[in-house]
Amino acid sequence: MTDLLLVEDDETQREALAFLLSREGYTVRTAADGAAAMAEFEAHCPELVLLDLMIPVLPGTEVCRRIRLVSDVPVIMLTAKNDEADIVVGLEMGADDYVTKPYSTLELLARCRRALRRQRAVRSDESPDADGHVLAVGGVKLDPDRHRVWVDGNEVALPLREFSLLEELMEHAGRVLTRSQLLDRVWGSDFYGDTKTLDVHIRRLRSRIEADPAMPLRLVTVRGLGYRFEEP
Repeated sequence: MTDLLLVEDDETQREALAFLLSREGYTVRTAADGAAAMAEFEAHCPELVLLDLMIPVLPGTEVCRRIRLVSDVPVIMLTAKNDEADIVVGLEMGADDYVTKPYSTLELLARCRRALRRQRAVRSDESPDADGHVLAVGGVKLDPDRHRVWVDGNEVALPLREFSLLEELMEHAGRVLTRSQLLDRVWGSDFYGDTKTLDVHIRRLRSRIEADPAMPLRLVTVRGLGYRFEEP
């Protein structure tokens, strides 16, 4: 069974969702505030965290930040529709995905399964080989040490900036990276150029790794937030 931590301060919603998840085969531990969430996380090391942003004691964004200091466990945020600013902050703190309330239970369960599937795929594919640490996700393989990339078995040459951008996205496969995160990590925190620079490099990268760059399946746009590397 998958060990899951549900952090939700509304008792009715918490109990209903815990029941649903238990029925789907998850071992569910719950917390009603941020401090209790961290205590549960440290005690049980869950494989997945469902995290409401608006919780007492410690806000969800701070809980997410603290989790990311010690673990890469998938974190899915539960948010209200008007919490776009909080969603961006949560993603920048390291959350992998978000679901807006009121949410479809089928959608939430699908997001949970997808997050776990990606995490397990990345962990199994990222084992180092004789040449060092190699990333492999969804038909794309990247060797940081030798600066080489293969797409569906065919080697593809990438300029340095596109290579760095792809490496960052693959390192966080399945997780939304905001535009500001990508600019800071790939161009540096002192970059003051036009943010359209990122868009240009994304287009160029898609032209090299997507079968149809106009309908990308690997490097997808999360409208209003940023980009995510998917396993097609």
